[in-house]
Parts: sequence; structure tokens; C-alpha cells
Amino acid sequence: MIKSISGQIKAKAAFVDPSRYGRSDTSAIGRWFWEIDKVLLLLVSVLIGIGLIAVAAASPAAGQRYSGGSVHFSELYYFWRQLAWIAVGIPVMIVISMLPRETARRLSLFGAVFFFVLLVFVPIIGPEVNGARRWVNFGFGQVQPSEFLKPFFVVAMAWLLSLKDGDKSLPVYPISAVVTGGIAFLLMKQPDFGSTIIFCAVWVAMLALAGVNMRILIGLAVAGLVGVVLAYFFYDVATQRIDEFLFGTGDTFQTDNAMRTLTAGGLFGMGPGGGTRKFGLPEPHTDYIFSVIGEEFGLIACLAIAALYLGIVARVLIKLLDEDNSFAILAAAGLAIEFGFQALINMMVNVQLAPSKGMTLPFISYGGSSMLALSIGMGLLLAFTRRNPYLTRSPYVVKWSGESLAA
Repeated sequence: MIKSISGQIKAKAAFVDPSRYGRSDTSAIGRWFWEIDKVLLLLVSVLIGIGLIAVAAASPAAGQRYSGGSVHFSELYYFWRQLAWIAVGIPVMIVISMLPRETARRLSLFGAVFFFVLLVFVPIIGPEVNGARRWVNFGFGQVQPSEFLKPFFVVAMAWLLSLKDGDKSLPVYPISAVVTGGIAFLLMKQPDFGSTIIFCAVWVAMLALAGVNMRILIGLAVAGLVGVVLAYFFYDVATQRIDEFLFGTGDTFQTDNAMRTLTAGGLFGMGPGGGTRKFGLPEPHTDYIFSVIGEEFGLIACLAIAALYLGIVARVLIKLLDEDNSFAILAAAGLAIEFGFQALINMMVNVQLAPSKGMTLPFISYGGSSMLALSIGMGLLLAFTRRNPYLTRSPYVVKWSGESLAA
């Protein structure tokens, strides 16, 4: 009987041997092709394509505002630049998605240290733009360290929190709190209130996924609320933003104009190039590109984009339901939450549900640092959600064609 069962196992295992179907390619590209989450990759590709169309729609308005009246300035200047950044970002995303998890983890730890150090120097050597110091100038171009730090921070936190599985006595929670607090302090000095919120919110979400005590989470929520109140009274940028949002005082031109632009196109929009209100937006190609989409392509297009972001986050979280590696769960979930939360904040600002924060819409807004950082983050996310389709999560079950046989 035992021999019979063993024979069935061997026969069925041979039946699903990948080599018999040309899937035994052990090259990096071959493994990547069969292990990558193709649905997730497709959703991201669609989002990048939509972003390129949106930048083309916003480019004339941005060009008119920032060209200084130059007659030689192309109306599609930002479109062509965005296309160039996409041409760089997509290969970066693909290469990183091909990395083994261990290599991706090491890359992230190195990246987290490197960009944290850059973040320290931003207030010292960074050029001031619109009253803020958020960039480091390398001569050939400017880099915004906080954008690149986001994905690396998530993976580094996932690694740190997962160490608890091996040794319960490790003080990983206090260490993660100190690191996050240090980053928040440096961001507030720039000032960058929006990124501060993202880092802190993602950290708390990862603590919840790591199984931290509910009382600690409640305490962090209270501390966060107290922090916002203190920021309102002692942090000028927060005071200005909150007053504009809650009381309509100060300069509300940006958010008011964004809302009027977004709704001007109705359900179906005025058509590509038909928008006129976009020419009055201060940042039509970055912070308020969602409003440009609303004017030219309609509210239905805006809802479709919101659904696309939700689909990406949901796809990742659902895929993690049968994952058994705590580091992979924390890293992938954290990256998805960070990605979705940034998109949510940008869209909420455009519909006046949140104060203005100067935050880009992932893969849709124009920007070199943003595109490269998002490509790195999505590459890491694709790397951590890769799955061998021939391996089950249980070592005691051999699966094929929907059947199983206990070993």
C-alpha cells in the first residue's frame, strides 16, 4: 500500500515536472517570468501609461507657467522628460524585481542607510525651493532623499521587526521608534509635513502587522493626535495648512482652484487638450495632476484611477494571505500600504478632504526622483511577491491540477 502511494506521488510529481513543459529554464529571466505576479505587473503598467497621458495633458499648462514666456519652450516639454524618466525607471523596476529576497533585503538596508545620511545633510547643503529644503544637488541634477528613503525604510523596518521571531527579547520596537522619530525630525526641519505623516503611518501599520500589543497601538494613536495638536501650535507650516483646511483662512487658492478644475469636466471631461482651468493651477503636472485628469477626462476617469490604486494594494494583501515568511509579509504589505497611502493623500488634497501637502500621485505625477523612487519601491514589491508556481506552502502535500495526495 505504501509503495503504491509512493508510486502515485512520483508519477504525479513527474506529471507536473516543469521541464516537460519548457518551464525548467533556470536563468534569471526564466525564473522571473514564471514567478512574477503578472497581474500586479499589468496593473502597474496600466498606471504608468495613464500617468504618461496625464502628464501630456498637464504639460502645456506647466510649460506656460514655468517657461518664463519663452517662445522656444515646447508645450510637451514635461511629457518628453517624463517619457525619458519612464525609460529609465521601468528597467530599474524589472531588474530589482528579479533579485532574490535576500539580495533585495541587503540592497534595501544599504539604501536606507545611504539616503538617511543624505537626509541629514539636506537642511545643510540643500537648495531652498519655495521656502523648503528637500533636495540635494549633485551637479547633474537634484535628488530628493526622502522619496528614495520611503521604500528602503519599509524593507529595513520589516527586517528589524521580523527579528522578533528569532529572539523575543530583542528591543526591536523601541529601536524602530527611535529610527522613525529621527526621520520624522529631519523631515519636519525641511519642512515636509506630508512625508512625515507617511513614514509614521506606515511604521504604525507595520507594527500592527507585526503583532504589537493593542495598548501600544492605542498609545501611539493618542501620541500622534497630541503630536498634530502640538505641531499646530508650535510648527508654522502645520498651523498654516490646518487653518487653511479647517477654517478657510489664509491662502486657499491652490485647493479651491484644484477642486474647481477637477469638477469642471463633469463625468466625461472636456477631452484631451480641451481643459482651460488647468492653466490656473500652480502645480498642474505634479501635486494637482489629478485635477487635470478630472477636467480633461472626467470624474469617471478619476474614479477608475482610484480603483486602480485600490486594486494594486488589494492584490498584494490578498496574495500575502498564504505567505509564511514574516519578513516578506511585512515588507510587501508595508510597501503596498505606503504606495496606497501616498496616492490617497494626493487625491484627498485634490478634492479638499485633506490640507495641501505637496505630494505627488504615484506613477502619474511628473518627476524624476519620484519616478525612480517609485520604480525601486515597486521593483522591491514585485520581488517580495514572487512565487514559484510549482511549490506549495506545505511541505507535506504534492499538488497538481487541483488534486492533492498526502505524503
